[in-house]
Amino acid sequence: MANFSMFLVLLAYGIDAVFAGWQSPVYQNFFSVPLPIAPIKLPKAILKNNHTGKPVHYYEIEIKPLEQQVYPGLPRTRLVGYDGISPGPTFMMEQGTEAIVRFINHGDRANSVHLHGSYSRAPFDGWAEDTTEVGQYKDYYYPNSQVARTLWYHDHAIDHTAENAYYGQAGFYILHDPYEKSLNLPSGNYDIPLALAAKRYNANGSLWDPEANGETTSVYGDVIHVNGQPWPYMNVEPRKYRFRWCNTGISRTYKLYYELATAAGVKLPFTIIASDAGLLEKPIVVNDFYISMAERWEVVLDFTDYAGKKITVRNTPGIAADTDFTGTDRVMQFRVGNKNSVSGQVGNGIIPSPLRSVPYPPSKPGVDRSFTFERSNGKWQINGVTWSQVNNRIMAKPQRGAIEVWQLENKSGGWSHPIHIHLIDFQVIQRTGGINRGVEPYEAVALKDVVWLGPNEKVLVIARYAPWDGVYMFHCHNLIHEDHEMMAAFNVSSLNDFNYTETTHFIDPMEPQYRAKPIKSGEFAGTGTWGTGEFSLAGVKDKGDWFSNLDAYDNVDEVGIALEEYWSRTTLIHTATTTVAATSRTLVSSSLSGVVTTSTTSSAPAATSPSKGNKGKGGKLPRRNLPV
Repeated sequence: MANFSMFLVLLAYGIDAVFAGWQSPVYQNFFSVPLPIAPIKLPKAILKNNHTGKPVHYYEIEIKPLEQQVYPGLPRTRLVGYDGISPGPTFMMEQGTEAIVRFINHGDRANSVHLHGSYSRAPFDGWAEDTTEVGQYKDYYYPNSQVARTLWYHDHAIDHTAENAYYGQAGFYILHDPYEKSLNLPSGNYDIPLALAAKRYNANGSLWDPEANGETTSVYGDVIHVNGQPWPYMNVEPRKYRFRWCNTGISRTYKLYYELATAAGVKLPFTIIASDAGLLEKPIVVNDFYISMAERWEVVLDFTDYAGKKITVRNTPGIAADTDFTGTDRVMQFRVGNKNSVSGQVGNGIIPSPLRSVPYPPSKPGVDRSFTFERSNGKWQINGVTWSQVNNRIMAKPQRGAIEVWQLENKSGGWSHPIHIHLIDFQVIQRTGGINRGVEPYEAVALKDVVWLGPNEKVLVIARYAPWDGVYMFHCHNLIHEDHEMMAAFNVSSLNDFNYTETTHFIDPMEPQYRAKPIKSGEFAGTGTWGTGEFSLAGVKDKGDWFSNLDAYDNVDEVGIALEEYWSRTTLIHTATTTVAATSRTLVSSSLSGVVTTSTTSSAPAATSPSKGNKGKGGKLPRRNLPV
């Protein structure tokens, strides 16, 4: 009966998709504007880590308003973006080169920046309440030591993540490594980031505002953007291209496919080579793929046989509860040049198989923790708890380096939820329920940091909770759901007998010394020139030395090895059950103790994370200001 009810819900939405029409002004210029490509962000200075001797790239990003022409004949649309563009500039990073990115808030409201896909230390991960107010700046310190992958940076401010991301605060952050470069995959002009987003507009061309209109469920949007442009086209050569798809939108899930403009409904084959966490184990040839909010899939499409033709990227209607509109069945168009238009053959060879040895977590039986995602009494909840219930929000305390299996279950009826777990890469090992689609073939050979829970689906994911200890978030990445409190936290607990010395502990994401600072009058002169004081070259070098002395990321490989050795020899067996998350309760110590102490009524291990010296002092876990 439950499955039949779900079928009726999905059928209802499918019927709705036929007749929904437009919410925004009718857009009549499909595939008439070229695809924009965001500029590459260049470092303002190249510093040196005074411990490792390696370079540290320093950047400045100014969050500020912009205007963009969306509808011909209507006024320009006001947005707020990184460096005043949307999407923001693309970071091209090399493995082993750390980065300090100073985000300067000259926007409309508070922000917090999450580098999605990075195992950043907790104070630099974009904790929702670690906000930078207008007129302040914050320095984020990033490791860039993971394997090559497509990351992206976006807003994560408490209660306003959807609003900030919707209005433009998102951008690509691409990490390369020598191994990936050796595979001769399409690169340079043949490696294209594609940021998906669906939005809704008012009659005057302004964005329909979710907060102003009291939206609490979803903004599916009837205008599909790629790289900020509705329904663009791209001229391509008849050869292989690598497309880095990232769903930067706030509510819509897609099932994308490619078709010739002259052969509607005939899906073309293409190859998926990478996921959120980098290269797949092997290339997977498919003719369509799901991509929910915050997911990244890298696709190689070979245009060799389509010279002189047009290929349309299409979206499959009737996905979960997502409302479809007149234009949401199409995304963008490729216009393939003639046979003589190929300007280079680099990266145009056979895709290697296998692609890499994926470091899957060691398998283990059972389920350590279970989490249900549902809407109850008008609230988006995880295990019946919302983010504002501060004493209950830490729902898991995996020990540092431990392998855990989490069960994620969607009990929201027709709604769907893309679930993001910060810090770690996980493997999707099982999917049941829903339409019984199972683990997708491209998921089965990947590591991920987001998994889509379709209606009534239950998913098992396995991960090693490493390399760092500290407090991190997990949440639904439908950003309307997240802003309405479908978010929780987990505390990766310190190992008292780890016997590995670290200079600094980064446990509390709200630790004062890492938080935003006011921009002193006259010091900031712009991202393209040096200012005075903290915005002078000397001031930036001093900050770089200060970060270097923290030893935040210097020995990440050694830490990883030490953690694996610890868990291979320890006699401590973690025996968390599926009831842990529901029964855990967190008590917060005084910030004077310098220790973040948690206790629990379950069998989960407590987290005790002492700091060393005056660095990384633990303290009071952040509390959200509750409405009166």
